[in-house]
Amino acid sequence: MIAFVLRRLALLVPVFLVVSVVVFLIIHLVPGDPIDNMMRVGSTPAQRAQIAAKYGLDRSLAEQYVVWMGRLLTGDLGTAIIQRRPVADLIAQNLPFSLALGGLALAFSTLVGVAAGVLAASFHRSRIDDAVTGLILLGSTVPGFWLGLLLILVFAVSLGWVPVSGARGWTSLILPVIAAGAGGIALVARVTRVAMIEASRQDFVLLLHAKGLPPWTIQLRHVLRHALLPVVTVLGLRIGWILGGAVAIEYVFARPGLGSLLIRALNQRDYPLVQGCLLMLAMAVILGTLLGDIVQAAMDPRQREARPS
Repeated sequence: MIAFVLRRLALLVPVFLVVSVVVFLIIHLVPGDPIDNMMRVGSTPAQRAQIAAKYGLDRSLAEQYVVWMGRLLTGDLGTAIIQRRPVADLIAQNLPFSLALGGLALAFSTLVGVAAGVLAASFHRSRIDDAVTGLILLGSTVPGFWLGLLLILVFAVSLGWVPVSGARGWTSLILPVIAAGAGGIALVARVTRVAMIEASRQDFVLLLHAKGLPPWTIQLRHVLRHALLPVVTVLGLRIGWILGGAVAIEYVFARPGLGSLLIRALNQRDYPLVQGCLLMLAMAVILGTLLGDIVQAAMDPRQREARPS
C-alpha cells in the first residue's frame, strides 16, 4: 500500500507542472491586463511602462512563469495587483466558505445519489426503476445556476423560508447546497445503479439467495459493498469538480468564496489572484483523484497491484 501511494504521489509532479503552465497561460492569453484597471485618465505611456515594470509585466511570458513558479515552490502565491494584498491571505479568507459549501454539497449528492441508485437497482426493470432513472436523467440536464435561480425564486422570494443571498447562518447554505449537489446526485445514482446491477449477477449473490438471506440484506450488506468501488472513484473526482462547480453557485447566491473571488479577479484581470484561485481549484481536482485512488486501493487489493499507465 505504501508503494502504491508513493507511485501515485510521484505522478503528481509532472501533472502539477502541466497544470501550472496551463493556469499561467490561460489568464495571460486573455485580452486585457490589470494595468488597464489601474491607469487614471490622462496617464502617459511612460507611467504605464512604470507600472508594468513594477509588477514584472514587461518581461516575457517565459520569464514571468519562471519567477512565478520560483515563488510558488516556496509557498508564495504573490500579491494581488488590484487589491494589493497577499494572494494566500485572500484565498485563506474565502476558502472556508467554499469548503463548507462543497463539503455539504458532496455529502448531500452522495447520500441521495447512492440511495437513489440502490432503489433503482433493487427494483430493476420496474416502474420504480423507470421513475428513478427518469429523474436521474432530468437532474443531469439541469444547469446548477439555473436551478439556483429557480430555488431562490420559489423558496426565498415567494415563500421566504430561507435568505436570498449571503452567508448569514446555516439557513443560507440550504439552497446553495441543493443547487451545487443536484448534478452530482444524477452521476452518483447512475454509477451506483449500474454497478449494483452488475454485482447482483455474480455467483456469490445466487449463493446468498440459496442460503435464504433476505433480499434487502443481500442488497445492502453484500451487493452494495462490491458496487462501491466505481462510486468511490466518482466521488474522488467530485471532490475537486464540486469546488469548481461552486464558482457559479457562489456568484448566483452572492456568497463569499473562491468562486466570487475568482470572478472578481477575472473582471479586474488580476493575474496573481486569478492564477492562485485556478491553481487551488486544479489542485482540488488532482488531490481528490488521488484520494479516490487510495481509498479504492484500500478497498480492493487488486488495485494496488496494477501498474500506473
